[in-house]
Amino acid sequence: MTIFEKSGKNLEDNLASLRKIFTKMKKIPFGSGDTVGIKIHWGERGNVSFLPPEYTREIVRWLKSMGAKPFVFDTTVLYRGGRRNGDDAINTARQHGFSKEFLGCPIVIADGNDGTNTIEIPAGYRHFETVQVADIFSNTDGFVIFSHFKGHMVAGFGGAVKNISMGFASRAQKQRMHTDSLFPQLNRDKCTKCGVCIQHCPAGAVSFDEDGYPVFNLQKCISCGECIALCPQVALKILWNTDKKIFQEKLVETAAAVWKIIAKRTVLINALIKITKECDCLPGENPAVTEDIGFVAGYHPVEVDAKSIEVLGEDIIDNAHRNIPWRRQFEYAKEIKFTP
Repeated sequence: MTIFEKSGKNLEDNLASLRKIFTKMKKIPFGSGDTVGIKIHWGERGNVSFLPPEYTREIVRWLKSMGAKPFVFDTTVLYRGGRRNGDDAINTARQHGFSKEFLGCPIVIADGNDGTNTIEIPAGYRHFETVQVADIFSNTDGFVIFSHFKGHMVAGFGGAVKNISMGFASRAQKQRMHTDSLFPQLNRDKCTKCGVCIQHCPAGAVSFDEDGYPVFNLQKCISCGECIALCPQVALKILWNTDKKIFQEKLVETAAAVWKIIAKRTVLINALIKITKECDCLPGENPAVTEDIGFVAGYHPVEVDAKSIEVLGEDIIDNAHRNIPWRRQFEYAKEIKFTP
C-alpha cells in the first residue's frame, strides 16, 4: 500500500504535505523508546539540488513525538569529494544545514570514519552471494528511508531502492555494483605507500615491492574491491565499466539483501520535490526537469518507487536519460521475488 500527498507552492506548504503523510501512515513498526535511523542524502560538496534540511527535521520531530530516539545517517563514498571519509561527510552535511543542532538529533556515518565498519550479509542472488554493508542493524530498532526522488546517470532514476542499495553499501560493495572488472590499477603519483591495501586484502594478494609500492598478484586477487574502496589517497583506479542492465540488477540485489533484514521495521518516504536530471552526488547546478509533485510513502521500496514513477510519468525519466534500461529494476525485482 502506498500513500500520495501533493506538494504545495513553497517550502512551508510542502512541509505541511509531509506532515499529512505522517498522519496517513497507520502501520508504524516502531515507537516509544526505539532508536530509529533516518537514511538520507545531504548532497555532495558544492551540490545545490539536495533537499533542504527542513524536511529531515520534520521527520525527526515526528519520530520524537511518538517517543522514538531518531538519528540521521549515510555512508562514505568511493570518489574524492566531500564525503570520502566520515569527517569530510559530517563537514559537508553541516555546510548544507544538516547539523545536530538544527535537526535535533545525532548524525552518524554508518560505515565508520574510514569506511571499515561493515559486515557481510547473505544475498544468494545471481550476482551476489553476499553483500557488504554498513554495520548498523544490531543497534537500530527501526528505519525511515527518506529519498529524494530524481534522475540518475546510470540508474535512470534514484528513489527508495537506490537509497537502500547504495546508501547502506560499503565502499567495496558500491564498487562491485558499478563494475564487472575489479582488478586494481595503481597510480604511483598518488600512492603514499601507507599499506592500507595490504592490511585489508582478504586474499593476501598485495605486497610491497623493493621501492615500497604495493604490487598485486592477480592470480590471488578475488576481485572484492576492498583495496580500491579503502585507499585513503584514491590511488587505485576506480573502474565503472559494467553493463547497464547488470548494474540495475546489482542495485536491486543489494537492496533486496538489506530489505530482508529491515523490512519489518521500516517505512519509506520518497520526496518528489526538486526533481532533477542528475543525482545529488554531483556538484554545481542541477536544474529541475519538472515541477514539484509531492510525497509518496509506503512499506516496500519497489512499490514506493513504482508509485513515484506513476505520478511523475515515465516520459520524464526517459527524456532525462535515454538508453538507460531503468525498467529492468522492476522486472528483476519480480524475478528474485523482491516484491510486496
